[in-house]
Amino acid sequence: MNEQGNKYIDSRIFQFTNKLGLVLERELEHFQVNFFKGFTFLPDMAMHFGSFFTTSDFTRVTGKSHITDGIGFVFHNIFEDNADDETDVRKTNATTEPPYVRIFPYAISQKMHFKKNTRVTHVSISISAEYLKNFLKEESEHFLFLFDSANNFWIEELMTDDILRTVNDIVKKEEPGTMSSFYYKIKAMELLYHLFKSLRNRQNAVGQKLNKKEIEAVYLVRDKIISSLSQPSTIAELKLIAGMNELKLRRLFKQVFGMGIYDYYQHLRMKEAARLLREEKLTVSEAGYQMGFENLGHFTKVFEKHIGKKPKKYVQCFNVTGTRSNAK
Repeated sequence: MNEQGNKYIDSRIFQFTNKLGLVLERELEHFQVNFFKGFTFLPDMAMHFGSFFTTSDFTRVTGKSHITDGIGFVFHNIFEDNADDETDVRKTNATTEPPYVRIFPYAISQKMHFKKNTRVTHVSISISAEYLKNFLKEESEHFLFLFDSANNFWIEELMTDDILRTVNDIVKKEEPGTMSSFYYKIKAMELLYHLFKSLRNRQNAVGQKLNKKEIEAVYLVRDKIISSLSQPSTIAELKLIAGMNELKLRRLFKQVFGMGIYDYYQHLRMKEAARLLREEKLTVSEAGYQMGFENLGHFTKVFEKHIGKKPKKYVQCFNVTGTRSNAK
């Protein structure tokens, strides 16, 4: 993007952040912004989305805004942005961090670490706790942890097809010629609806107050699980990494991620198996063996539980354009 284009985007960012009472001038020195859109629905809500490329290692500390008791919803790296790839070798060779959906209170400052030469896309929604509670009405009783100002909650939710579809509607569809602010507010609430619908499936509400050290420990455990999807880590290993006893580790992990350690491992394992079938065009046998399964009947059963279809049926969904159909 040319210098004039960058200045235009920076101007849009400053206009947006100034309305929210935020200062980002220093932070922008570490990013090359591809695109940005922001909408404020003050005093209750704001949404912004875009993509950028990091030019240096950087840690950003989130700050408070004019939205009272604000809650943040971040949909990170859920959509792809291939803008300027053909003309910018740095972006083409950049790494992309895994996607996530996170919820946290803005009253508690959060550190966000960015590595040099990393591509980042996001949709972020800030909303007043009271406004959200009134919007949820009777359903708010299932999410009381969000509205307790003394509770330092932190939640990560798995992406659903509805969330993915709505994020892409927000980012990739052409902006309407009239009433664009109204349109994006409706889409923001639609996105929150799908997220809360997913959160509603959690068996137990978030209960324990979390501190920074506990959150970091839980994510170290998560990172260890992700690093070896073909072979599960032992509880003894995970306890050592977390620096806490098994009971506390299991409780905090389920509080943050909405499922137990082993179920979470199996879910990510099946997500990776689905990717191998869909993108790498592996056969069912190949995907199962690569994920560490010796019994393909067991692989099929676990895959169906977490993905919703048997592997062969899942593969058939992607064979319309002539992809491999000899899954066994």
